[in-house]
Amino acid sequence: MNRRTQRGAGFQPAMHFSGTQDRGAGFQPAIRLDRCSWQVGNLPHVTRVIALFLGLAIASISRADDSATTEDPLAKTPAVKAPSVEEVKAQALAWLADRKADDATVAAVEEVWRAPGETDAGDRLELLVRTFALGDARAGSLVELCARARRPGPLAPQEWLRAESVPAFECRNLRLVYARWLSHEKLYDEALEQLDGLTATDVVDPAALLFVESVAHHQLLHKEQCLAAIAMLLDDVDDGRKRYQSLAALMQDDLSKLEDESLDHIARRMDDIRRRLELGRAGKTVRKLEDDVIASLDKLIEELEQQQQQQQQQRSPSGGQRPTQAMPDSRIARMNAPGDVNRRNLGKSSGWGDLPPKEREEALQQIGKDFPPHYRDAIEQYFRKLAAESE
Repeated sequence: MNRRTQRGAGFQPAMHFSGTQDRGAGFQPAIRLDRCSWQVGNLPHVTRVIALFLGLAIASISRADDSATTEDPLAKTPAVKAPSVEEVKAQALAWLADRKADDATVAAVEEVWRAPGETDAGDRLELLVRTFALGDARAGSLVELCARARRPGPLAPQEWLRAESVPAFECRNLRLVYARWLSHEKLYDEALEQLDGLTATDVVDPAALLFVESVAHHQLLHKEQCLAAIAMLLDDVDDGRKRYQSLAALMQDDLSKLEDESLDHIARRMDDIRRRLELGRAGKTVRKLEDDVIASLDKLIEELEQQQQQQQQQRSPSGGQRPTQAMPDSRIARMNAPGDVNRRNLGKSSGWGDLPPKEREEALQQIGKDFPPHYRDAIEQYFRKLAAESE
């Protein structure tokens, strides 16, 4: 662009890009306007303004082209991608043809897939489930079960979902739908049983499978399994639904900070026991969970007691043990010593400590009135000793 144009006298645009001229990865052109060779000194004011905006427009277009074509070479390409609506529809119609459905069923299924519009993997799974319900009575009963809240009592067995006679395409996607409903009803162990053996590529909604699996493991405190499922959901699956990604990130952060045998960990295990009891489960699994919680609480209490003893020993000035038992009665201890004290030089004045007999008797009576009897005995003994020494 250093070539002189014929658009006016003195017009010579020369755009200087700072940095490398390689427009590969990481190239970010930066126009340095203060060093552009726009010789517009002789142009009218309006023409100069137009020239300036023209230069900025060219720079913006160049930057947009570079950002559109630049790709991050370190970005990880998702390994699992949900099939398109055309692919799912083709598989659904092929499944229906294998079942030799009548014309009315075929027409109903074609109506389900007529102009579905813009869909995500979850929408395609719902269309597929409606197809299964129209073509298979057992699938229809299961779909009806999953459309309402769980009723009290034991669950009806769905053993047919693992029968070899059922096409894999049908049973795998229906097991995902059933596991999703079980997880919604807080039956996490049963949900994991349905997902056992399934992979993200076995179903038309890989993100839903990994999300249901991670939720069940999270509630059952299966830390390693949960984090593995979340990592695959966030890194390996091409799915644009933000709700799955946001909730998975929250669960990942929550379990990453959870420490085994901590008070929080014990409280969650107690919540799991409460959930099982509310569901009417009181078998060996629940009893073992209860025993484990009690053992964890005993261990935690013992550790806290040891910490408290260590802190008390550190705060003690002498480092020894403090007395743990007070005197049995709230009374003054009996004095068994002879009562001798070191003599002091009190001068040569006589009569110190002597009282007239009348005042001495009043003092003794007052002592006997306000203090315990052995105080009177001690004071009388003191006065007798003073009298003996004075003699």
